[in-house]
Amino acid sequence: MRTLWRFGCSARLLKANHSRTAAPNTSLPAVWMLLAQRSGRIPGLPAAAQTANFCTMREAVEENGSPELYSPNPEVRGMTLLNREAFKRTVVVPVLKVKKEIVHALVKALKHTVLQRPGLKRVIEDPEDEGSKLVILDPHQVPEFSLGQAEQEVLKHLNIPPEVSRYNLELTYENFKSEEILRAVLPEGQDVTSGFSRVGHIAHFNLRDHQLPYKHLIGQVIIDKNPGITCVVNKTSIIDSTYRNFEMEVLAGESNLVTKVKENNISYELDFAKVYWNPRLSTEHGRIVELLKPGDVLFDVFAGIGPFAIPAAKKKCVVFANDLNPESYKWLLHNCKLNKVDNKIKAFNLDGRDFLLGPVREELSKALVLEKEAQKPAVHIVMNLPASALEFLDVFRHLLVGEPCGAAVLPTVHCYGFSKHENPAKEIQERAEASLGASLDGRCATYLVRNVAPNKEMLCISFQVPADVLYKRPCPAEEKPASKRLCTGKDFTEENVVS
Repeated sequence: MRTLWRFGCSARLLKANHSRTAAPNTSLPAVWMLLAQRSGRIPGLPAAAQTANFCTMREAVEENGSPELYSPNPEVRGMTLLNREAFKRTVVVPVLKVKKEIVHALVKALKHTVLQRPGLKRVIEDPEDEGSKLVILDPHQVPEFSLGQAEQEVLKHLNIPPEVSRYNLELTYENFKSEEILRAVLPEGQDVTSGFSRVGHIAHFNLRDHQLPYKHLIGQVIIDKNPGITCVVNKTSIIDSTYRNFEMEVLAGESNLVTKVKENNISYELDFAKVYWNPRLSTEHGRIVELLKPGDVLFDVFAGIGPFAIPAAKKKCVVFANDLNPESYKWLLHNCKLNKVDNKIKAFNLDGRDFLLGPVREELSKALVLEKEAQKPAVHIVMNLPASALEFLDVFRHLLVGEPCGAAVLPTVHCYGFSKHENPAKEIQERAEASLGASLDGRCATYLVRNVAPNKEMLCISFQVPADVLYKRPCPAEEKPASKRLCTGKDFTEENVVS
């Protein structure tokens, strides 16, 4: 999910001339209807004010608001080197002069009319009267510095003169949101990137070509406006399908890319420059782990740093986790120890195909010995390499030798893939069937994981491997009870795999 985080603000108010204006009567806005709904009939106020038509604030802003009101100084357009002083701008805002003892009552009654801008004070000192305060109103809600009839009725009830004054409010760089700053800097009409993926202290962007001249400014603005972010990077190449990492450029901040993240209440540590991590997959990781029961067996073919494997181990599943990337394998072992499941996960550093043909096949063949037991654990195989995982499914063709019996273990595969097809679920199923050499009609489920890019989806197809695909009938000479054990030529043990 792309996230914009809160920012700190401050403001200075400059003394201004009080040009007082009598407020004319206008139609009743939303604020009074809302007040009447909450408080019931207010003594001393006409019934008409309590039965006005409701108008939402969004409608009021769209009708009366000026989007340029809170824009930075227009002279920052085209800036590539951040100059915070250049963003200063003074705007004229409406204020009401109110006695100190009734300020709270007024702000509560006109809470949808007073200034709602984050970081800006709604109540300030009156430089001309120590016994009074100035309440800043939202310029979007008080067009032409004129109060509506409902607001006037509130002021009358509180015995406040219905006179609106003008006040100069100086806005600085600290008062503007990141998207407002970037919109003011980038060329007019160009897309503004204000969203990013957050990985620990790192903000990760995929900037477009027209944004690249402003990349260092963008990076610094994101650090300024997002507490906790100390490094901003931009992806400069596509994901390498072998090790699932990509080249990146540090735009601003520190160059330390070793970071900590927390997903589904589990902590991970990683080097973002060397391993794959995508915070947008947290829901999918949780969905698959939710399918597992204690005692189930999980084979994670492309495990990365362990977002499937470690939660499964914590759920008391038997876990075999593999990744080809030596860095991913290193951080997988590290995170197993970090989460105290290093004695519950068998880790491998193999090509996915070799992992399936070696440890997976051997463990599945051992399950045949248990075929007479009343209860056998479910077996799940996760293949999260969407760029090419579907091409690995042919490994399951006659992976085991023997005759399946009624209690034979048929593993459930969860395989991921990308699709740009107009019917992505159908296309993913057809590609899976082509690799398996068998139909999956009525025997699979396809789940949309996320939209990766315009017209590009990431999906997960789940199915039990059909018995006629998984098992190879033995030759007549081999049809002995002992032949049900896998014929691999030599045993594939973890020791010779890791070494």
